[in-house]
Amino acid sequence: MEFVYAIIGLIVGAVVAWLLFNSRLNAKARKRLEEVEAEAESIKKDKLLEVKEKFLNKKAELEKEVSARNQKIQQNENRLKQKEMQLNQRHEELQRKISDNDVIKENLENQMAVIDQKKQELDKMQHQERERLEAISGLSAEEAKNNLIESLKEEAKTQAAAYINDIMDDARMTANKEAKRIVIQTIQRIGTETAIENSVSVFHIENEDMKGRIIGREGRNIRALEAACGVEIVVDDTPEAIVISAFDPVRREIARLALHQLVADGRIHPARIEEVVAKVEKQVEEEILETGKRTTIDLGVHGLHPELIRMIGKMKYRSSYGQNLLQHARETANLCAVMAAELGLNPKKAKRAGLLHDIGKVPDEETEMPHAEYGMHLAEKFKEKPDICNAIGAHHDECEMQTLIAPIVQICDAISGARPGARREIVEAYIKRLNDLEKIALSYPGVTKTYAIQAGRELRVIVGADKIDDAQTEKLSAEIAEKIQNEMTYPGQVKITVIRETRAVNYAR
Repeated sequence: MEFVYAIIGLIVGAVVAWLLFNSRLNAKARKRLEEVEAEAESIKKDKLLEVKEKFLNKKAELEKEVSARNQKIQQNENRLKQKEMQLNQRHEELQRKISDNDVIKENLENQMAVIDQKKQELDKMQHQERERLEAISGLSAEEAKNNLIESLKEEAKTQAAAYINDIMDDARMTANKEAKRIVIQTIQRIGTETAIENSVSVFHIENEDMKGRIIGREGRNIRALEAACGVEIVVDDTPEAIVISAFDPVRREIARLALHQLVADGRIHPARIEEVVAKVEKQVEEEILETGKRTTIDLGVHGLHPELIRMIGKMKYRSSYGQNLLQHARETANLCAVMAAELGLNPKKAKRAGLLHDIGKVPDEETEMPHAEYGMHLAEKFKEKPDICNAIGAHHDECEMQTLIAPIVQICDAISGARPGARREIVEAYIKRLNDLEKIALSYPGVTKTYAIQAGRELRVIVGADKIDDAQTEKLSAEIAEKIQNEMTYPGQVKITVIRETRAVNYAR
């Protein structure tokens, strides 16, 4: 029983303890709840104040925007009102002008009627005056007008002739000075080397024993070399030297290179000679092509036919009066380009014509044509333009000059050939040839003076006007040309010009 009472006491104590604990918890919870409510109320007030402040700020911004928009609308309305007023004013002005124009138009119509009337009266008066003048002069109006026109024509012709003469005189005075300036400036701007070629080449050998090997048994080696190369080989007492003679520089070069390879190799016999010569010919041909290409590239001349390029390369092995032909062609091309640029012409065309002007001197086959004319035919064959072909053919007056490039090429060719040291000729033979030319012409009756010019390429013959008539001058020119052709030896051709003139001189005192 006591045990039961003890258990009941424990239960009652536990319940009491629980109640006491629960009451304490409720008190704390109520206190915490009050604190939370107070805090929430504070936060609520803060948020309300913040929202209210934002609302007021937003409201102020909206009011400002509305005010600005209202102001813009007011400004637009004011501008529209002003434009409306201006349009109304313009409308009123147009209405006023239209009414004024009507008045002006009416006045103009009245004035035109008056003008027409006055014009009719003036025409009537002119007609009466013309009839009166015709009656006085005895000429009709058409005849008088024709007479006046004829007199004016004669006066205009006289004035034009005088004006033309003045221009021609001024041109003659300034043209010579300007031409000298251009030529001198062109020569000063172009400086090239002078190359001298001979008709022989000297091949040096190390010892005299090699001469015997080159000659071979009974001369078979040297004969085989001469036959293969087309040259003459002179082996004499000159120490350590063999002379190769030929007028063709290409053949001389082939023989020289072939000899060099044969001596270096040591095997010299007819079969080997033919083999080496064939090989060297290919090498020289390749060198010719390479020289032609390099020359055109250096000068900036493009689009040439391959055969023309090969002929340019062949100029390297050709000389004229001791002047290397390729060097002469390059110099002429540069001179032509400079002179054409000074005269406002196309320098590229002039350079092209200058480079090609002497291609007729390196033909693959012999021809009786002058080299300038033959060069023109070659240029036409390989599709060069007509002005280039004409410049090539006319640079020694074989044909008529048709473009301004032609005289430029002729002048630059003469400049290049006439430079001191450019060409080599025996002075005594040169002077004798010029004297012989002048003596042949002076031997004819009626000839008063003779002049050999252009390095002996032209002969000017002056005859007396009282001794020979115009028909006889043609005959005299042909006879002198025939006599020079039969009695003299000269390079190229000689142009004979017979001049006959009559001068009447009087003095005003």
